[in-house]
Amino acid sequence: MDFMLSGDYIETMGKKAKAAAKSICSATSAQKNDALIEIAYALRKCKDAVLEANSKDLYHARLNNMRDSLIDRLTLNEARIESIANACENLTKLGDPVGMIDEGSVRPNGMRITKTRVPMGVIGIIYESRPNVTVDAASLCLKSGNAVILRGGKEASETNKCLVKIMRAALDRVGFEQDVIQYIEDSSRDAVMRLMKANDYIDVLIPRGGAGLINAVIQNATVPVIQTGVGNCHVYVDSTADLRMAVDIVDNAKTSRPSVCNAIETCLVHKSVAEEFLPKLKSRLDKSDVEIRGCDITQMILGDDIVPATQEDWETEFLDYILAVRVVDDLAMAIEHIQTYSTGHSECIVTQSLFAAETFKREIDAAAVYVNCSTRFTDGEEFGLGAEIGISTQKLHARGPMGLKELTTVKYIIEGDGQIRE
Repeated sequence: MDFMLSGDYIETMGKKAKAAAKSICSATSAQKNDALIEIAYALRKCKDAVLEANSKDLYHARLNNMRDSLIDRLTLNEARIESIANACENLTKLGDPVGMIDEGSVRPNGMRITKTRVPMGVIGIIYESRPNVTVDAASLCLKSGNAVILRGGKEASETNKCLVKIMRAALDRVGFEQDVIQYIEDSSRDAVMRLMKANDYIDVLIPRGGAGLINAVIQNATVPVIQTGVGNCHVYVDSTADLRMAVDIVDNAKTSRPSVCNAIETCLVHKSVAEEFLPKLKSRLDKSDVEIRGCDITQMILGDDIVPATQEDWETEFLDYILAVRVVDDLAMAIEHIQTYSTGHSECIVTQSLFAAETFKREIDAAAVYVNCSTRFTDGEEFGLGAEIGISTQKLHARGPMGLKELTTVKYIIEGDGQIRE
C-alpha cells in the first residue's frame, strides 16, 4: 500500500491500535516488564543498525544547514543508546499504575466504591527531532497499558523507523501484538491532520516539541490534547543571592543542554548586584560562546559587544547558546516580567531571603518553581518518575513531568449486594 496516497492509512493504524489496546490493557506487570527488558536488550544488540540509520538523518540535517544545537538533539551515539536502553530497564523498577486504587469508600447503603487506575487506551504522540522520544514514549505507553501511534519529525525519520522496527520485533518475541507500537511513516501534513481528528481511535493526543508544533495541534485537533513542552524559562538573581551559586545555576541552566525545554532563555538580575554579578556571569558564559542579548543597563555594565535585547527576545525560546539578560529594580519587577513572558514551564529564583523565596513560590504560576537550583532538573527521571512523555504546561489532568500515572485515567468500581435507588 502506498501510504502517501491512501486516505485510509491513519484509519487503518487506528483500528490496529484499538485492537492492540484491548490486549495490552490486561497484561500483567511481569509481562510488560519482560517486554521492556527485551526492548532494552534489542536496542543494545542492534545499536549498529541504529547508528547507521542515525548517520543518514545527520547527513541530511547538515546538508540542510540545521543548527548545531538541533543536530545535538538529533544525534545518537553508543552512550545515548545505552542511556535509552537503561531508561527502559528503569521503568521495570517502577510501580505499575494500572489497577492502583486512588481512594475508596463504603456508602451508608453498603455499596463499596473504589476509584481505580486504568489505561487511557490509544495515545497519539506528535514530536520533533529527538529520536530518544520514540523509545521513551513507546516504553511509557507500554508500561502504563496503552497502545501508541507515534509521529516523529522528518529530520529523524530513518532513526525513528529503525527504532520502531526493533521495538516491534521485541514485542513479538515476548508474545505481545506488534501494533501496540506503531509509527506513521507518512511525512505529509494530511497524515498529521487525520491523526489530530481521529476521534474514533485516539483517546488522547500529546504534542512534544516547539511552540509552532504545539500551537498547530491545539488549534486543529478534535482529539483531546495534553499541552506540553514550550519552555521560555527564567532565572532571577535576587539582591541577597550567593553570586557564586547564581553563576553556577545560570550557566548550568543555559549551557548544559541549551536545546531542551527546561533550559533557561532569560536571566533577570536585581540592580543592586548587577555590576558585580554580570561580569562574573559573562566570564563563565564566554567559555561556551553564549551570545548575551541585554537591556540598556546590561549593555552599560558589560560593554558594546552585548547585543541589544528586543521585545521579541523576552518572548523567544531560543533553544540555542543565546541568553537574554535584564536588570530589574526589585523582586516585584522580576515577578511581573516572568508572569508576562513565562510559558508556565520552569522558573527559578536564586536568593538567601526567605521572604523573597516564599513570595516567588507563591506568585509564580509554573509547573516547576525552583529556589536555588537549576531548572534543568525538570525531568521525569530526575523527579523519580522514570522516563517522561513530556512536560505538561497545562492545568487539567496532568502538570509537570508526565510519568506512568499521568498516562492512565480512572474508573469507579461499585460493588453491592442488591441495592436499588429509591
